[in-house]
Amino acid sequence: MATAEETWVYSFGGGSADGDASMKNLLGGKGANLGEMAKLGLPVPPGFTISTAVCTAFYELDRNYPDTLAPQVEEALAKLEANAGKSFGDTENPLLVSVRSGARASMPGMMDTVLNLGLNEDTVKGLAAKAGERFAYDSYRRFIQMYGNVVLGLKHDTFEHILDDYKEREDYNLDTEMTAEDWKEIIVQYKAAVLEQLDQPFPEDPKDQLWGAISAVFGSWMNDRAIVYRRLNDIPHEWGTAVTVQAMVFGNMGETSATGVAFTRDPSNGDNIFYGEFLINAQGEDVVAGIRTPAPISKARAEALSSDEQSLEEAMPEVFTQLVDVANTLEKHYRDMQDLEFTVEDSKLYMLQTRTGKRTAAAALKLAVDMVDEGLISEEEAVLRLEPAQLDQLLHPTIAEDAVRDVLVQALPASPGAAVGEVVFDSDEAAQLAERGVDVILVRIETSPEDIHGMHAAKAIVTARGGMTSHAAVVARGMGRPCVCGAGSMHVDEANGLFRVAGREVKKGDIVTVDGASGEVLMGAVKMRQPDLSGDFARLMTWADRARTLKVRTNAETPADTRVAVEFGAEGIGLCRTEHMFFDAERIPVVRAMILAEDEAGRRAALTKLLPFQRDDFAEIFQIMGDRPCTIRLLDPPLHEFLPHTAEDMDAVAASAGVDVEILKRRAGELHESNPMLGHRGCRLGITYPEIYEMQARAIFEAAVQVAKDTGKGVTPEVMIPLVATHKELQILKDVVDRTAKAVFAETGTELEYLVGTMIELPRAALQAGEIANSAAFFSFGTNDLTQTTLGISRDDAGRFLKAYEDLGIYEKDPFVTLDQSGVGELVRLAAERGRATRPDIKLGICGEHGGDPASVTFCHESGLEYVSCSPYRVPIARLAAAHAALKA
Repeated sequence: MATAEETWVYSFGGGSADGDASMKNLLGGKGANLGEMAKLGLPVPPGFTISTAVCTAFYELDRNYPDTLAPQVEEALAKLEANAGKSFGDTENPLLVSVRSGARASMPGMMDTVLNLGLNEDTVKGLAAKAGERFAYDSYRRFIQMYGNVVLGLKHDTFEHILDDYKEREDYNLDTEMTAEDWKEIIVQYKAAVLEQLDQPFPEDPKDQLWGAISAVFGSWMNDRAIVYRRLNDIPHEWGTAVTVQAMVFGNMGETSATGVAFTRDPSNGDNIFYGEFLINAQGEDVVAGIRTPAPISKARAEALSSDEQSLEEAMPEVFTQLVDVANTLEKHYRDMQDLEFTVEDSKLYMLQTRTGKRTAAAALKLAVDMVDEGLISEEEAVLRLEPAQLDQLLHPTIAEDAVRDVLVQALPASPGAAVGEVVFDSDEAAQLAERGVDVILVRIETSPEDIHGMHAAKAIVTARGGMTSHAAVVARGMGRPCVCGAGSMHVDEANGLFRVAGREVKKGDIVTVDGASGEVLMGAVKMRQPDLSGDFARLMTWADRARTLKVRTNAETPADTRVAVEFGAEGIGLCRTEHMFFDAERIPVVRAMILAEDEAGRRAALTKLLPFQRDDFAEIFQIMGDRPCTIRLLDPPLHEFLPHTAEDMDAVAASAGVDVEILKRRAGELHESNPMLGHRGCRLGITYPEIYEMQARAIFEAAVQVAKDTGKGVTPEVMIPLVATHKELQILKDVVDRTAKAVFAETGTELEYLVGTMIELPRAALQAGEIANSAAFFSFGTNDLTQTTLGISRDDAGRFLKAYEDLGIYEKDPFVTLDQSGVGELVRLAAERGRATRPDIKLGICGEHGGDPASVTFCHESGLEYVSCSPYRVPIARLAAAHAALKA
């Protein structure tokens, strides 16, 4: 716990500040950047930030505060009053404040905000005398509604129903038609609802209101949507949030007032154009909530969108010019694209926030490369600007230019990319269907933070309301989901599971395609095209390759996968699973004949038929890979996996193989295992049936010799023995491989370099790595099985309980997605150390799925491994992650 002298509260305003941008961990992004803007002399309403350390203390003290906090808040409030020239709770010139969250990582819409705080039956009269009755009482009802929901816990619908019923009774269509007297009546009804539901009146004391709001914002750090967002975005729970209390400025004081959100560049594609939206006579939440569709800030953007709304540039040209100047100042200062929130009160501009803007992967790429060309950042900084996981968005298809487009509706292109899926209208249902492997498109009137899990599960999002800076747009861009917003002509009937547009009806389960780049929603599944990996992408990846020291290979066993991996920059094959080749329709009967053979002679006869198939497979892969290294794993899975399992399949296979079905059933019974993962598989097959590994080794060396002769390139096969637990196993099987190589070289008159090594996928192998290295030229850590055998968890069954373990913090991440560094990682480090002690030049890499996980790649770099190997589409992600690891080290 903090000492009595600890500073909990940091003030800003009047051209000075206690904090600055370097204090983001303590003040959160919002508080740190408000302090920075104040020091830059920009027009920032005064305020103070309560630090993230208080959030930590709040939870440690069972939602209470350190004793020294209240005096510091009182002192900061007095300073705020002096800077604003108003007094908190004053009946003649009342100071109103906003209370907002602000974590060190941006979490848009996930936590709570309260505006217009400080209003009560007395202060509202003072506000009315200065700003007009209608404005004052509208502000008061907004405050009761927001405070009642956020702090007191009443449902938002409670207030909406009261307002809707009143408007219907008085025959009003819009809120703007309502008078001050109408708002006074609504306030009476709002307060009656609070008293009825909570059995206590709405708080009148501004100080009580303030502490209630501060506690609610700190409390919202642990609300469900914030927890989900942090889990999806790798934000630690222990970081906490800060709370910023700031003097209110009003964008809803008439036609000379406005509120808006802007980006210094286009966050969808990275174009260097000032981009944003605003609403005249509105408060900030009206823009981001998507309740009203805002207008573009610039005239050029309005014309491009064929918008009927007047732009800020036309409506308030002087304010627009000042805003552009501020935006340019902030982008140059931070050397990155900024996301700005602003309010115009009676023609005076105020900056409420700046933060590094969330962007799509395509925008992040263009921004990084453009800023290098502009001299704003270095090539190394550009590499760090693009998160490795974002590359997923760039490596997947978009709609083909020649595709037939049956356009249902065109609206705002809020987040680029394209996706096909079944229409769903409910976030819970979207998540459930996605878990079953169904591609879904989430269609909503508007999204809210409660939809975060459904948005993550969906392939794309479509909303009827909201603009380019609405909740749906911002969150979708951050997640890399295609998104179309503001489809106003689309009538969404969520209750009945359908939407209507232009006389057409689309029901739940119908297939649509979303084109986030054009803003179109298309009927049916539409033809896609592959991504473009040239231009900016190629330049940035060249910079990344210069920075990294870790090599990146691929897991591939088909020519198609191998070609894709080479296009994506793979520097070799780290895992070729030979058993995948056995399932080909032409080969599986021969494999089964080998399994059904009663003796070695029968097995060898079948293996002789398999040899040409395997040789051709390897030859094609070697030709594609050229002189890049290729690690080929000998047969790993238990033999029963190649046999049929149902009675119907048994009959069909027996008939095609010309054997009695009872023989097939008997053999399947003999091969059955209670726990196949730990059974007769891997090197154990080679020990009991060495002729299998002998055939595979012959196929490898014959193919390598032939390709070396045909191409003149130095093919260097790396033969990998799987599931070794003892040095003796590896010795025996290495002898089989070496004898076979010697025979092939003698027969062909050609000798090649080759390596024999093993997969480290058992804890015993890791512990005995020093001895095993006497016979192994390389170790490839099979982290999928090493995780299973170390943790004692079956990957196939872990889904039943792993989420609970993650939620409780037993495992920070799914250990089959991100390497368990303290357990499995410790075995990897130990094996690497012991292996090198025996054989200093031993090659070390990993070939599990972890090879494409950025956090695991960083671990591999730090542990001194030579390479990672991953699926073809993860190769660029691993290359960029390896560069990040090297640059950050």
